[in-house]
Amino acid sequence: MSKSEEAWHAAAPTVTRWWWIRHAPVFGGASRLYGQEDLDCDVSDTPRYEALASRLPDDAVWIVTNLVRTHQTAGAIWSAAGSEQNPTVEPELAEQFFGDWQGLTWSQMEERDADTYAQFWQDPSGNAPPGGESFAAVIDRTSQAVDRLTQQFAGRDIVCVAHGGSIRGAVSQALGLHHERGLSLTIDNLSLTRLDHIEGGTLNGAGQSWRVVGVNTVV
Repeated sequence: MSKSEEAWHAAAPTVTRWWWIRHAPVFGGASRLYGQEDLDCDVSDTPRYEALASRLPDDAVWIVTNLVRTHQTAGAIWSAAGSEQNPTVEPELAEQFFGDWQGLTWSQMEERDADTYAQFWQDPSGNAPPGGESFAAVIDRTSQAVDRLTQQFAGRDIVCVAHGGSIRGAVSQALGLHHERGLSLTIDNLSLTRLDHIEGGTLNGAGQSWRVVGVNTVV
């Protein structure tokens, strides 16, 4: 290796690669705002898990949230890959907490308190449901957790099985999106989102720290 090549390698930034997967569809969650309800999910679609497993890196750090559907989804991927992992459990990457509205349909929310419901829709990404948290707050807590875990596992591949809200939060952090724009992102069940953190910046030590490789890729 020449001196110039040695200098380039010595100066190469640390890249931490996040592989985000939204959990499998939950049972009984259709048309309801289930949020942080701890519901089981459907892991019967074996070909989907085999396809996901084939796309993921070996020797990755695995992270799940405190909700069982992320554990079940991760377990289905490991089974498809013929492997077993010991994941880190990170509650700060859980789904948005919808407070008094959790488990309800939109029509039920309006029936309970039409005034509160109408006020919420004045700013649905910035306002919190009664007793819950706003999507803006989800971005804040997700960003803090991502920063901490990126520092803890710097230079590694991180596979994180999480939720639509927290993955939207991570993409919003990476792109510097206002919470209203972040809420417009589509994150499907079992989709793959890839975000790379480049220490020092993406443009040879300048620019933003995040590189967006792909969002909501359906495998």
